[in-house]
Amino acid sequence: MRVQAHLTADRATFYLDTSGEALFKRGYRRESSEAPLRENLAAGLLRLAGWTTDIALLDPMCGSATVAIEAALIALDIAPGLKRTFGFQKLAWYDGPTWQRIKQAAQRRIRTAASVAIHASDNDAGAVARSRANAAAAGVSAALAVEHGDVLARAAPSPSGLIVSNPPYGVRVADAERLRAFYPRLGDALKQHFAGWTAYLLSGDTRLPKLIGLKASRRTPLYNGALECRLYEYRLVAGSARGARAMIK
Repeated sequence: MRVQAHLTADRATFYLDTSGEALFKRGYRRESSEAPLRENLAAGLLRLAGWTTDIALLDPMCGSATVAIEAALIALDIAPGLKRTFGFQKLAWYDGPTWQRIKQAAQRRIRTAASVAIHASDNDAGAVARSRANAAAAGVSAALAVEHGDVLARAAPSPSGLIVSNPPYGVRVADAERLRAFYPRLGDALKQHFAGWTAYLLSGDTRLPKLIGLKASRRTPLYNGALECRLYEYRLVAGSARGARAMIK
């Protein structure tokens, strides 16, 4: 068991760590990208986007597919952390039989593959392989489709839906130059291929979303670990070019 002590000039406070691994770790991630999105934040993004299982969902820059997998867990009613262990299980007074009954009740709630439209894609073949491995480890492979595809060229999988994604943002000069060229093209692709959809894009760099060429209808402050981010909402208007131009700054 891990015990943490916090000391000040006149007080010592002791904490018993009943979690063990950080609670955002669900226990299914086998492979991850260089900067993976935390699982609990991915679930939070889906809530903020208002996604429900009757709405088509796409993450076209999926990395290790955390957003899509969290959506599938919600659709199949798989409890977060069902596949992991916790620190309290090492306590002397841990009640194993009761905990097993709780887990079995959660297991019985799991639905078979629901009729949901959850899509993930990435232009990196390695990311696609990692995503499929993570989906299999989470037990949700049947509830989502992972494809190899470029966000700048791929078509919308349905006439309407939600994009929830964590586009790349970098700190090196070379990354910055590449991303400054990428974001205007991303905005063009969203306008051309996803009219009728709403996009929610998370970014830790407030400058890059300004290059998309779309007016954000909402900006929600969030943290991915210690990194301050914003979740940008873009309503991609279907219809005339005039309507699309109204979305451009």
